[in-house]
Amino acid sequence: MSPARDKAQEFRALHRGRVPGHPLVLPGPWDAASARVCAAAGFPALAVPSAGVAAALGYADGATPADEMFAAVARIARAVDVPVSADVEDGYGLGAEELVERLLEAGAVGCNLEDSAGGVLKDPREQAEFLAGVRTAAADRLFVNARVDVFVHGDGDPERAIERAALYVAAGADCVYPILAPEAVLPLLRAGIQGPLNALAVLDGDGPSPAVLGGLGATRVTFGPGLQRRAAAALREIADGLTR
Repeated sequence: MSPARDKAQEFRALHRGRVPGHPLVLPGPWDAASARVCAAAGFPALAVPSAGVAAALGYADGATPADEMFAAVARIARAVDVPVSADVEDGYGLGAEELVERLLEAGAVGCNLEDSAGGVLKDPREQAEFLAGVRTAAADRLFVNARVDVFVHGDGDPERAIERAALYVAAGADCVYPILAPEAVLPLLRAGIQGPLNALAVLDGDGPSPAVLGGLGATRVTFGPGLQRRAAAALREIADGLTR
């Protein structure tokens, strides 16, 4: 088995056998230094957020050029020994084979792929075809996390999210990510979606903890750009103190 397959299988195994209340928790580093901090803290894998990387590189969310995003992911993957998954938005318009090749070259073992572009939901069957192409090109070398944007760019109908998720799972997605799904809806999504379910945790103190999200049905919990934003806020506070 190749090193890429070894690490991807290691990452895939982390999603198996999760019990309620004990989801896989994946922090979101945005550069090599933050990745090393997270790995040193004992997290078994990392999930790079595109919005966090964008902020670190000086871009608005969604505006990072593909070359710069893949380079950032590569720096993170080189800096740590744990598996690294990367949010690559909607694939940057790349074909499935090229997208897979670039992710593997960067050292990623997984990816998030959004089913919206420019704030508009894509046709779910076309998205499923794209995901199937990614799965075929990647075989077992990448863990594919299919984002469902019904709750952020759609009408928020849980049944519609479940329908889209079913198409993506049938296409070969390893995990489904109904981003910004309300806490109360998670049990319904868990009941209707096969396989691992990704939930977003908010680091503002008001949202449910990863353990609570796990109890509601989340297999794994990610934070989007939450850590980067908390770090930026802490730096802002320090900088303000230096001007007094």
